Amino acid sequence: MWTETDNKLYKKFQFENFSAAFAFMTRVALEAEKMNHHPLWTNVWNTVEIWLSTHDAGNVVTDKDRKLAAAIDQLI
Repeated sequence: MWTETDNKLYKKFQFENFSAAFAFMTRVALEAEKMNHHPLWTNVWNTVEIWLSTHDAGNVVTDKDRKLAAAIDQLI
């Protein structure tokens, strides 16, 4: 479940291993590029953390972030 804190949507994803986490990040990258909306994220071994906010709107959560979050959830 995505949580909204500090004007960002946040979610932590955990996978079986680094390869699965990296494959997920690749799928997210392709979707983000299509939407022209790119996440702030980190990856350590099997864990990917993502924060979404819209820079053009003053670094707050917008519908653009919610749409990307929903698209990311479909990529699991």
